[in-house]
Amino acid sequence: MRIDLHTHSTASDGTDTPAELVRNAAAAGLDVVALTDHDSTRGHAGAIAALADLDRDLTLVTGAELSCRLDGISLHMLAYLFDPAEPEFLRERELVRDDRVPRARAMVGKLQELGVPITWEQVTRIAGDASLGRPHIATALVELGVVATVSDAFTPEWLANGGRAYAEKHELDPFEAIRLVKAAGGVTVFAHPQAVKRGEVVPDSAVARFAAAGLDGIEVDHVDHDAQTRVRLRGQAAELGLLVTGSSDYHGSRKSVELGACTTDPEIYGEITRRASGAFPVPGAGGRA
Repeated sequence: MRIDLHTHSTASDGTDTPAELVRNAAAAGLDVVALTDHDSTRGHAGAIAALADLDRDLTLVTGAELSCRLDGISLHMLAYLFDPAEPEFLRERELVRDDRVPRARAMVGKLQELGVPITWEQVTRIAGDASLGRPHIATALVELGVVATVSDAFTPEWLANGGRAYAEKHELDPFEAIRLVKAAGGVTVFAHPQAVKRGEVVPDSAVARFAAAGLDGIEVDHVDHDAQTRVRLRGQAAELGLLVTGSSDYHGSRKSVELGACTTDPEIYGEITRRASGAFPVPGAGGRA
């Protein structure tokens, strides 16, 4: 089985619609794909509907990638198979989403102050109906020729955490995020914990505290982790009793990473589904996972 537990659609900052994502996941030979848009579950219905039209087995795991902050450092928590209607967790996700527009406006203003001829209209055209995020602003910088790729915009010179054009937004306390997901019957995995090129990362001591608070796993196999980092993270996960996952963090054409670039072991996937009680994986018409 090929299992990719971290992807994005146009419901946040990906370029594939939820239905296209499902079709592309099947075409890529995946058996299981998780849709984990930023702080949003809006893409789940479209992805589920698309499963019925596939000509091969594919199972969908519903989830979200939660924006968190600890001691001034931004980080992301992947949440899987939670009840999306649980009131307290839903309210917190909406608070995070609602702050995206003023935050994006602030970053556009900072870029204009730096002499970049970016406009709000350009950014909203790129975002369309999606939840506004830095990748949409980064895409505008590519269009303007300021940077060559979206990844090149995520540097201290531009949009990286603490960068010249960076603006903060409402983010969850990670311990509260773990609590909320667990209360909604879900499972939490710390996303790309050592993606140092994105900005400052939390220390190992914080991961130990997350584990004590109920964190289920660490996303180890990720394109932003080199081989040495993956070995170290595996050791940390073993020491703390955490699950080890792998995934692509696919964003469609916005980034060069392909679906299934990194994958999760079937036994780990099975354990995630066993721990979840808020929702269950959705099999396609002939799904077997």
